[in-house]
Amino acid sequence: MDDLLERLGELDCGRRLLAATAGAGGVHLVGGAVRDLLLGRRPRELDVVVEGDIGPLAAALGDVAASHERFGTATVRDGDCRWDLAASRAEEYARPGALPSVRPAPIEADLRRRDVSVNAIALDLRTGVLRMVEHALADLDTGVLRVLHEASFYDDPTRLWRIARYAARLNFELEPHTAQLAAEAVAAGVAERVSGARIGNELRLALAEPDAPAALERAVTLGLAPWLQPDRERAATALGLLPAWEGRADLVVLAAALAESGDDADQRLAGLDFTATERAVLRAAADAPGTAAAALAAERPSQLARVLRGLPVEAVALAGAARAAEPVRRWLDELRHVGLAIDGDDLLAAGIERGPEIGRRLAATLDRRLDGELGDDHAAQLEAALSAPV
Repeated sequence: MDDLLERLGELDCGRRLLAATAGAGGVHLVGGAVRDLLLGRRPRELDVVVEGDIGPLAAALGDVAASHERFGTATVRDGDCRWDLAASRAEEYARPGALPSVRPAPIEADLRRRDVSVNAIALDLRTGVLRMVEHALADLDTGVLRVLHEASFYDDPTRLWRIARYAARLNFELEPHTAQLAAEAVAAGVAERVSGARIGNELRLALAEPDAPAALERAVTLGLAPWLQPDRERAATALGLLPAWEGRADLVVLAAALAESGDDADQRLAGLDFTATERAVLRAAADAPGTAAAALAAERPSQLARVLRGLPVEAVALAGAARAAEPVRRWLDELRHVGLAIDGDDLLAAGIERGPEIGRRLAATLDRRLDGELGDDHAAQLEAALSAPV
């Protein structure tokens, strides 16, 4: 389909891909990129399958950022562009949930190893010819997700998470037999056959979706994460309070969805390979109702600062979503930026001995500054610090 090649060429990274593959045979755009072009959407990624050695194409595109010799894959980056390359292959699973063994195979076999029919479409970058599995275009037209064989979820249980993401992103439904296969696989506990790190990676991908709460909702509906209770309204309110360019939206959405708390949530997330730093943010966010109550009870800005200072911005935003939007917004937009014109060196020079007293004097002075009792005059602040009742 020449019009698909034209649409691809309208994208900077697509144009560069076409230039690098000019005249080469056996090179195909595959998967979600073709699906999105057919749907009139802008592709999120450009996946390329080569019937043969991927090395020459990788060298023509840019720098190899990562490669996996076992699977014949490489990620190439150049500027803002990223291409995921793979040698055309067939896969076999030694046991359910195991990583597959691979062997070279034609593009038709490569398509049959994929997750759902609408992703099993290849566009020949030289001829514009489409190759696809059965039902692919019909399923694209009717908006359904269909796995390609009966054992799909047993071979790779992470496909359950993937179809949850696709369903949310595309607003597609599972084809009835696929829904039955998914329910049977979940009931059989297939997700327990893969590592927590792999499931955690799928959860992270769901949290990175354009509508992350919808992806989590689909996962819960499939029975994949009964320990989640996605709260779209709470997440949206918290994200609206999260300062631009600060904090992590994915952790806000996850915190708003956690049905477990305390050690139970922390242990589960550790098992899913979330870092200690990420879990610390989520633990702080779990206290959002109590933080919100304390913030609402604060009578002076200095009291509000004592409640919110030191908390991750994600936890503060979630406290705002728990009925404390006004004080939280004031803290994030204004009060947390208030500082002093003096520091410990000024107090040392004024004769205060080194030690914790310096910190107490500075804290008392900052409280007065927050409460509007002091301006930004250096001399006035120093006098206030020296006379502070500590």
